[in-house]
Amino acid sequence: MAVTPKRRTRERIVEVGLRLFNDFGEPNVTTSLIAAELGISPGNLYYHFRNKEEIVTALFVAFEEEMASLLLESQRGRPAVEDVWLQIRGLFDLIWRYQFLYRDLNDILSRNRTVELQFKRILQLSVRAAMTACDALIAAGEMQASRIERDALADNIVVVASYWMSYEYVRNPRERLSEIAGRRGAFQVLALAGPYLRGRSRELFEKLAEKYLAD
Repeated sequence: MAVTPKRRTRERIVEVGLRLFNDFGEPNVTTSLIAAELGISPGNLYYHFRNKEEIVTALFVAFEEEMASLLLESQRGRPAVEDVWLQIRGLFDLIWRYQFLYRDLNDILSRNRTVELQFKRILQLSVRAAMTACDALIAAGEMQASRIERDALADNIVVVASYWMSYEYVRNPRERLSEIAGRRGAFQVLALAGPYLRGRSRELFEKLAEKYLAD
């Protein structure tokens, strides 16, 4: 019977780092805590990562790959609002899995130049994806918005998505964030587009709103 090989120490460090960053906040987690959680010596950890910033960067690289794939997929311009909703839910599912990046965003960016530069790319892709979704809905007659309104809406969507986890944390700083926070954020993003939706998309939005408010 084949024996499943043990995960490499580097992979385990990244995995445990993500869990601890999410649970306690990245600024409150040290490399010593990560090593202790893994049951390895600090020296063993430093063999793979020279410092905590390198662990954060490794996590961001994995996050960026998933986020870029999700955003590029969304730019295919599906006109149905239910598809847009699924894309937004997928976005917030990913944000929730890497919630520390968004909850501690400003602090991380102030210390990590690599993440700062890469996050700018994520923001640019996010705005383009939001504009593409709006254009598709407008072309299908499912949204009515001027160019100025569309541009402002795209920026507002990205602002809310980027800082929603920080908002949820500030509301209850002593409570652990849950997936419910992500679902609330997803609906708030869709609600930004609600006033501009028409026809079937508006009807679907209202049904989603009723379901969301009932949950």
